[in-house]
Amino acid sequence: MDRDSIGKLFQAAVGGDAAAWKALVEGLSPLVWSVVRAHGLTEADGQEVYQTTWFRFAQHLRRIREPEKAGSWLASTARHECLKVIKATRRLAPTDDPEVLDRAGDDRTPEQSVIDAEEAAAEAERVRQVWSAFQELGENCKRLLRVLMASPPPSYQEVSAALGIAVGSIGPIRQRCLRRLRAHLAEQGIR
Repeated sequence: MDRDSIGKLFQAAVGGDAAAWKALVEGLSPLVWSVVRAHGLTEADGQEVYQTTWFRFAQHLRRIREPEKAGSWLASTARHECLKVIKATRRLAPTDDPEVLDRAGDDRTPEQSVIDAEEAAAEAERVRQVWSAFQELGENCKRLLRVLMASPPPSYQEVSAALGIAVGSIGPIRQRCLRRLRAHLAEQGIR
Protein backbone atom coordinates (compact mmCIF):
# COMPACT_ATOMS: atom_id res chain seq x y z
CA MET A 1 0.00 0.00 0.00
CA ASP A 2 1.66 3.26 -1.11
CA ARG A 3 1.52 6.58 0.74
CA ASP A 4 -0.90 8.20 -1.72
CA SER A 5 -3.48 5.43 -1.38
CA ILE A 6 -3.02 5.46 2.41
CA GLY A 7 -3.62 9.22 2.42
CA LYS A 8 -6.77 8.91 0.31
CA LEU A 9 -8.16 6.06 2.42
CA PHE A 10 -7.31 7.98 5.57
CA GLN A 11 -9.18 11.07 4.38
CA ALA A 12 -12.19 8.95 3.44
CA ALA A 13 -12.10 7.19 6.83
CA VAL A 14 -12.02 10.53 8.63
CA GLY A 15 -15.09 11.44 6.58
CA GLY A 16 -16.89 8.38 7.91
CA ASP A 17 -16.37 5.93 5.03
CA ALA A 18 -16.51 2.47 6.66
CA ALA A 19 -15.09 0.76 3.57
CA ALA A 20 -12.07 3.07 3.65
CA TRP A 21 -11.55 2.31 7.34
CA LYS A 22 -11.73 -1.42 6.60
CA ALA A 23 -9.24 -1.06 3.73
CA LEU A 24 -6.84 0.87 6.00
CA VAL A 25 -7.04 -1.82 8.67
CA GLU A 26 -6.54 -4.63 6.15
CA GLY A 27 -3.70 -2.83 4.38
CA LEU A 28 -1.77 -1.71 7.46
CA SER A 29 -2.42 -4.62 9.84
CA PRO A 30 0.61 -6.59 8.59
CA LEU A 31 2.80 -3.62 9.52
CA VAL A 32 1.35 -3.46 13.03
CA TRP A 33 1.78 -7.22 13.46
CA SER A 34 5.37 -7.10 12.25
CA VAL A 35 6.19 -4.51 14.92
CA VAL A 36 4.44 -6.63 17.56
CA ARG A 37 6.31 -9.78 16.47
CA ALA A 38 9.60 -7.90 16.44
CA HIS A 39 9.18 -7.25 20.16
CA GLY A 40 8.62 -10.93 20.99
CA LEU A 41 5.41 -10.53 22.96
CA THR A 42 3.18 -13.41 23.97
CA GLU A 43 0.14 -14.08 21.79
CA ALA A 44 -2.18 -12.50 24.36
CA ASP A 45 0.04 -9.43 24.84
CA GLY A 46 0.46 -9.14 21.07
CA GLN A 47 -3.31 -9.17 20.54
CA GLU A 48 -3.69 -6.53 23.24
CA VAL A 49 -1.05 -4.29 21.66
CA TYR A 50 -2.61 -4.75 18.22
CA GLN A 51 -6.05 -3.74 19.47
CA THR A 52 -4.69 -0.86 21.55
CA THR A 53 -2.75 0.46 18.56
CA TRP A 54 -5.85 0.54 16.37
CA PHE A 55 -7.91 2.01 19.22
CA ARG A 56 -5.39 4.84 19.64
CA PHE A 57 -5.38 5.35 15.87
CA ALA A 58 -9.18 5.68 15.88
CA GLN A 59 -9.00 8.07 18.86
CA HIS A 60 -6.48 10.32 17.12
CA LEU A 61 -7.82 9.99 13.58
CA ARG A 62 -8.82 13.64 13.31
CA ARG A 63 -5.58 14.87 14.90
CA ILE A 64 -3.16 13.20 12.50
CA ARG A 65 -1.81 15.98 10.30
CA GLU A 66 -0.05 13.93 7.61
CA PRO A 67 -2.51 11.26 6.41
CA GLU A 68 0.01 9.69 4.02
CA LYS A 69 2.20 8.85 7.04
CA ALA A 70 -0.50 6.86 8.83
CA GLY A 71 1.65 3.74 8.54
CA SER A 72 4.52 5.46 10.35
CA TRP A 73 2.09 6.67 13.02
CA LEU A 74 0.79 3.12 13.51
CA ALA A 75 4.30 1.65 13.62
CA SER A 76 5.42 4.20 16.23
CA THR A 77 2.31 3.63 18.31
CA ALA A 78 2.67 -0.16 18.13
CA ARG A 79 6.32 0.14 19.19
CA HIS A 80 5.39 2.40 22.10
CA GLU A 81 2.63 0.02 23.22
CA CYS A 82 4.99 -2.98 22.97
CA LEU A 83 7.56 -1.22 25.11
CA LYS A 84 4.88 -0.39 27.68
CA VAL A 85 3.86 -4.05 27.87
CA ILE A 86 7.48 -5.21 28.12
CA LYS A 87 8.19 -2.70 30.86
CA ALA A 88 5.05 -3.65 32.76
CA THR A 89 5.59 -7.39 32.63
CA ARG A 90 9.40 -7.67 32.85
CA ARG A 91 9.14 -11.37 32.15
CA LEU A 92 10.06 -13.79 29.42
CA ALA A 93 7.34 -14.76 26.99
CA PRO A 94 6.71 -18.51 26.85
CA THR A 95 6.84 -19.97 23.39
CA ASP A 96 4.17 -22.17 21.90
CA ASP A 97 5.01 -25.58 20.52
CA PRO A 98 4.99 -25.03 16.72
CA GLU A 99 4.10 -28.62 15.88
CA VAL A 100 0.60 -29.93 16.19
CA LEU A 101 0.34 -33.67 15.80
CA ASP A 102 -2.46 -34.84 13.59
CA ARG A 103 -3.31 -38.44 14.40
CA ALA A 104 -6.19 -38.69 11.95
CA GLY A 105 -5.99 -41.64 9.59
CA ASP A 106 -5.01 -41.16 5.98
CA ASP A 107 -4.60 -43.20 2.82
CA ARG A 108 -0.81 -43.12 2.66
CA THR A 109 1.16 -46.32 2.54
CA PRO A 110 3.49 -47.06 5.45
CA GLU A 111 6.44 -46.42 3.12
CA GLN A 112 5.06 -43.03 2.08
CA SER A 113 4.45 -42.17 5.71
CA VAL A 114 8.10 -42.91 6.51
CA ILE A 115 9.31 -40.86 3.52
CA ASP A 116 7.03 -37.97 4.48
CA ALA A 117 8.20 -38.16 8.09
CA GLU A 118 11.87 -38.13 7.02
CA GLU A 119 11.30 -35.16 4.72
CA ALA A 120 9.39 -33.32 7.44
CA ALA A 121 12.16 -34.08 9.95
CA ALA A 122 14.82 -32.79 7.53
CA GLU A 123 12.83 -29.63 6.87
CA ALA A 124 12.17 -29.14 10.59
CA GLU A 125 15.89 -29.54 11.28
CA ARG A 126 16.76 -26.94 8.63
CA VAL A 127 14.19 -24.52 10.08
CA ARG A 128 15.56 -25.20 13.56
CA GLN A 129 19.10 -24.46 12.36
CA VAL A 130 18.03 -21.23 10.66
CA TRP A 131 16.20 -20.09 13.79
CA SER A 132 19.15 -21.14 15.93
CA ALA A 133 21.43 -18.98 13.76
CA PHE A 134 18.86 -16.18 13.90
CA GLN A 135 18.84 -16.36 17.72
CA GLU A 136 22.62 -15.80 17.73
CA LEU A 137 22.10 -12.36 16.18
CA GLY A 138 21.96 -9.29 18.39
CA GLU A 139 18.59 -7.95 19.51
CA ASN A 140 18.71 -5.02 17.08
CA CYS A 141 19.29 -7.34 14.12
CA LYS A 142 16.52 -9.69 15.22
CA ARG A 143 14.03 -6.84 15.58
CA LEU A 144 14.94 -5.27 12.24
CA LEU A 145 14.78 -8.55 10.31
CA ARG A 146 11.44 -9.50 11.91
CA VAL A 147 9.90 -6.18 10.87
CA LEU A 148 11.35 -6.41 7.36
CA MET A 149 9.87 -9.92 6.95
CA ALA A 150 6.33 -8.56 7.15
CA SER A 151 4.06 -9.16 4.21
CA PRO A 152 3.61 -6.81 2.48
CA PRO A 153 7.00 -5.35 3.37
CA PRO A 154 6.80 -2.03 5.22
CA SER A 155 8.40 1.11 3.81
CA TYR A 156 11.68 2.25 5.31
CA GLN A 157 9.81 5.21 6.83
CA GLU A 158 7.50 2.78 8.63
CA VAL A 159 10.46 0.66 9.76
CA SER A 160 12.19 3.82 10.97
CA ALA A 161 9.13 4.82 12.98
CA ALA A 162 8.66 1.32 14.39
CA LEU A 163 12.23 0.74 15.50
CA GLY A 164 13.64 4.23 15.93
CA ILE A 165 16.34 3.75 13.27
CA ALA A 166 17.27 6.47 10.80
CA VAL A 167 15.89 5.69 7.32
CA GLY A 168 19.35 5.94 5.75
CA SER A 169 20.75 3.39 8.20
CA ILE A 170 18.18 0.65 7.61
CA GLY A 171 19.69 -0.76 4.39
CA PRO A 172 23.29 -0.95 5.66
CA ILE A 173 22.19 -2.41 9.00
CA ARG A 174 20.04 -4.97 7.16
CA GLN A 175 23.02 -5.99 5.03
CA ARG A 176 25.25 -6.42 8.08
CA CYS A 177 22.58 -8.46 9.86
CA LEU A 178 22.07 -10.74 6.86
CA ARG A 179 25.85 -11.20 6.52
CA ARG A 180 26.01 -12.24 10.17
CA LEU A 181 23.10 -14.63 9.69
CA ARG A 182 24.82 -16.19 6.64
CA ALA A 183 28.04 -16.53 8.65
CA HIS A 184 26.21 -18.30 11.49
CA LEU A 185 24.55 -20.62 8.97
CA ALA A 186 27.88 -21.33 7.29
CA GLU A 187 29.34 -22.27 10.69
CA GLN A 188 26.55 -24.85 10.93
CA GLY A 189 27.29 -26.09 7.41
CA ILE A 190 24.13 -24.60 5.88
CA ARG A 191 24.25 -22.59 2.68
